[in-house]
Amino acid sequence: MNIKITGKDLKATDAIKDYVEKKVERLVKYFGEDFDVTATIKCEKNEQIAEILVSVQTDTYKAVTAHKDLYAAIDKDIDILEGQIRKTKTKRDKMNKDDSIKQKELLNLGNTKEIENEVIKTLYYEAKPMSIEDAILKLQEKPQDIFYTFINIDTNKVNVIFKLKNSKNYGIVEPE
Repeated sequence: MNIKITGKDLKATDAIKDYVEKKVERLVKYFGEDFDVTATIKCEKNEQIAEILVSVQTDTYKAVTAHKDLYAAIDKDIDILEGQIRKTKTKRDKMNKDDSIKQKELLNLGNTKEIENEVIKTLYYEAKPMSIEDAILKLQEKPQDIFYTFINIDTNKVNVIFKLKNSKNYGIVEPE
């Protein structure tokens, strides 16, 4: 852990340096000792500004807080940094979990046998009493469908009307 503390328009005293080092040690539990910290303290008008930048491998976390008390600003920065780090860590863990689930699914797909001669999907529909002409109109309303099931009002039996391959004519299936 490398810590660099600089002051602009404000001297970084030993007490401030010790305080920053003590607070930054809270971040060790996330990264171990392998990270760099740059802390800049400055004074603008009536407020003390603490800016803390944490660099870890490819990630950079930054927090800037203004407060009348410099120590309170440093505390707030550390809290903000911890929140950013936890959020990033949670995202990464979730992505890794999702990736591992996807890999398991892909492996399982490779091991499964293809299902044959089994009913794998069931569709439910309401068969309404109507004439053949009305059934043709209903089938024409839904161009993506190739058949329509209905109760024929003439025979009071379930019929299926379907489009023929030429898509201009229709066929009908009736029980005997």
